[in-house]
Amino acid sequence: MKAVVLNEAGYDEAMLGLSRSYNKPLYDMPNVAEKLYRKDGGHNKFLESIVVWLDITAPRYWWQQIDTYRAPQDGEDGFQPTGITKQSESTMHTLLQRELSQDDFEVGIPSDLLFIINTIIAQKDWYLAKRVLPESFLQSRVVCTNYKALRNIIKQRCTHKLPEWRQFIAQLLDQLEYQEFLEDLKPIEVNP
Repeated sequence: MKAVVLNEAGYDEAMLGLSRSYNKPLYDMPNVAEKLYRKDGGHNKFLESIVVWLDITAPRYWWQQIDTYRAPQDGEDGFQPTGITKQSESTMHTLLQRELSQDDFEVGIPSDLLFIINTIIAQKDWYLAKRVLPESFLQSRVVCTNYKALRNIIKQRCTHKLPEWRQFIAQLLDQLEYQEFLEDLKPIEVNP
């Protein structure tokens, strides 16, 4: 599993929004933000304006879990702009392009299974290849999220039994520009 922060944006805009909300000078807003970022339930909504783009390579079983945090689609009830959006390395478009190796999986798979999958790929049978693809198959996706969603993810997943969650969180905390907005969250052990 690998998570790379591609870009962050919106800090200045988030501080401007806070200044309008509190009718105070912009230069005071880092102090206000310092008091608010821990207060969930809407008090720290300025964190939604600090956007983060990530390049994540993770196994399919992890991607199923992060879908919990997806941004609601148009027309869904209870819209809250605190989720994530993703653009994926689609198996529909890429699965048959090359032979797979053990490096394409989070953990090694039986060599007999890898041979079977590669035989199916060589036959260009996308439907069957997709059905037999193990959950440990690594996929890359570009994810767009924000600091509020990341706070929620870290709080909910920092002690999760899947070690990939702790790896993901540790990698984020090593790279994010405004780590002070996440520093109050539980420390985590990366090695399971």
